Amino acid sequence: MSDFDVIVLGSYNQDHVWSAAALPAPGETRIGTYATGPGGKGFNQAVACHRQGIKTLFLGALGDDPLAAQARATALAFGLPSEFEVHADAATGSAGIVVDAQGRNQIVVALGANLALSVDFVRAHAPAIRGAKVLVCQLESNLDATREALAIARDAGVTAILNPAPIGAGLDPLLAALPHVITPNESEFAFLLEHLHGQPLAHNWIDFPDPMLHLLCRRLAAPTVVVTLGERGCFVSHANAVARADGNAHYRVPAEAVSPVDTVGAGDAFTGGLAAGLILHGMAKPFRDAIRHASRVAALSTERPGAAAAMPTRDEVEARFGAAH
Repeated sequence: MSDFDVIVLGSYNQDHVWSAAALPAPGETRIGTYATGPGGKGFNQAVACHRQGIKTLFLGALGDDPLAAQARATALAFGLPSEFEVHADAATGSAGIVVDAQGRNQIVVALGANLALSVDFVRAHAPAIRGAKVLVCQLESNLDATREALAIARDAGVTAILNPAPIGAGLDPLLAALPHVITPNESEFAFLLEHLHGQPLAHNWIDFPDPMLHLLCRRLAAPTVVVTLGERGCFVSHANAVARADGNAHYRVPAEAVSPVDTVGAGDAFTGGLAAGLILHGMAKPFRDAIRHASRVAALSTERPGAAAAMPTRDEVEARFGAAH
């Protein structure tokens, strides 16, 4: 057995965040404020899960530069167990983020060392993956390494979650078929259906009746599809509701009422919160309970600025919404 219940394989990026009253239009310059902090989809998700009191291990790649030292110091300060593969010929990942007064954002990421994460590094940590209960991956790291980790988890009967972001042409049907649970947002879901399954969606597909949306989800290979819909909450679709201990094959879970100031990392908070929720509520208990916990973690993450640093603790989630049942 692993010392960890959840393994998160993914990216670390140093976030450089500019806040302004409005997002700049093309060619426009705006005056704002600047801050920097830890981010990267993988690291964000690992922190979100760790802060729910779950034994979490983060696996990622760094360069050999000052940002790498900052990444290690941050993981240590957060108390998050982490193992990093070092690539001296690549820069540690970084992101440029602009956030407006409504919490909306624009992001550009230079993935750097994340793209060099190796299959050998993943195989070296295969015992930890096999011994865990949940593996979480995204698409911000080398896809061969990501594919290897998902395959190891699936072969070992470990629940594999894929957050298909950032979406891109490198995602192929074989990779998309490996996870047990996939958590796309609206644009990612539309991309998956059109580019992997040749089914473009109407612009108003979010308003389709639930049975129709369920049928669209079933076009994807993952047994469980969770489409995150921002302030609309999320839509859950199971190939087998019994296997997930849910009474319904599909349903919606509304978003929690919050006052967002920064939505950067909210999707990562959801995915990390979902992995944590599966452990907190029990893998054999209703999946809906884990989804509700994920929604609450994501909601609270939007009420403070930043990405990884904005992830709420389990005590904060329970203080706002009540203890898990």
